[in-house]
Formats: sequence, structure tokens, C-alpha cells
Amino acid sequence: MKRFWLCAIAIVSVFALAGNAEARSAYDGSWDLVFVTQSGGCDAAYNFTVNVSNGVVTHPNLVKFRGYVAKSGAVRASVAVHDKYASGSGRLSRTAGRGTWRGYSGSAQCAGYWTAQRN
Repeated sequence: MKRFWLCAIAIVSVFALAGNAEARSAYDGSWDLVFVTQSGGCDAAYNFTVNVSNGVVTHPNLVKFRGYVAKSGAVRASVAVHDKYASGSGRLSRTAGRGTWRGYSGSAQCAGYWTAQRN
């Protein structure tokens, strides 16, 4: 269950923005993500891959999240799955990115940072 939670945090924390997606964004493509927990009871780190298409982030195993990558590379996200919630923000360049995330599952809270590398 911790891995599902971290997957949810990771996807949402990395690739969403308050704003509209840009068609054919400079950030479109496959991205490898690493999420590192700095505080709380989540796994120490988690790795997976997401896809960005027209500025919209997708992952086949998560349905309930919204996310867009801004033209500037700024990202912000939030997701809710049952009693779990995560949010985060950061910035992408054309080939890499970094930011922070925070979330909770029931009464357990976790926080840390994320990094991204374009495939």
C-alpha cells in the first residue's frame, strides 16, 4: 500500500500546473521520476516513468489526478485517492526537473523532494 501511495504522490507532485496545457509542449515525452522521502513513514525512495503529451501528464495506473506542465516548466499538482492526498510543485527544464512534495495517508504524513529526467 505504501508503494501505491508513493506512486500517487510522485505522479501528481511532478507534473501538474494550475493553468492550461500548451499544445505540443516542450516537455512532452517520457520522464523517469525519483521521489525521495525526507520525513514521515513512506518508503525511502520510489522510481517510475510517466508520459507528458500536449502538456498533460498520464500514467496508466492513476485515474484521479489533474496535471499540466506550463510553458515555463513550472509544475504544481494535487491528487486525492480515498483517504490519501498529495500535492507538490517544482520546475522542469527541457531535460530534467526538481521539486518538493507533501502528503498524507490517514493520519500518517510524509514529505520530500522529487527529481525528473527526460528519457
